[in-house]
Amino acid sequence: MTVLPTPSQTVGPFYGYALPFPGGGDIAPAGHPGTITVHGHVLDGAGEPVPDAVLEFWQPAPDGSRTGAPGSMRRDPVTGGHLGRDGLTFTGFGRVATDADGRWVVRTLPPGGVPYLSVCVFARGLLHHLYTRVYLPGDSAGADPLLASLEPDRRRTLVAVEAAPRTYRFDIRLQGAEETVFLDFR
Repeated sequence: MTVLPTPSQTVGPFYGYALPFPGGGDIAPAGHPGTITVHGHVLDGAGEPVPDAVLEFWQPAPDGSRTGAPGSMRRDPVTGGHLGRDGLTFTGFGRVATDADGRWVVRTLPPGGVPYLSVCVFARGLLHHLYTRVYLPGDSAGADPLLASLEPDRRRTLVAVEAAPRTYRFDIRLQGAEETVFLDFR
């Protein structure tokens, strides 16, 4: 009997061919006045950019609802390929690939009911994806039980830095002294 490797045992990344889609980081409806921008880099243990990572973002709507909005993806009627989002609907979900310099960016609305965006990281060298959170600075982040349970040096790896009004920077470090806190869901 030949045993074939499972997807988590194969060498990749393969997700760059099918997972990213046009407008994947445009979670907020086009032109929405409440839009915030969250951006950063994915870095490896040596501080080098990871040019082939994919990040998934999940969050509640500003009113705290978590139902999302299915059906916001448009398809090309000729090729059947994805054209991207409809530009009108807030889904609470985004998926972006890093560029050659490990950079990523999402445009979204502030989450309601929680002070963070949930992130799933897929990257080369990871046999299983990683989960983390991007906490937006503010008073509500300070009251979060997860943040409160961490030492200050570890806590700051989860808090975005305001780079400009309504613009936040959050770098994800996969290893090393400044490694981002990752969550273990079992």
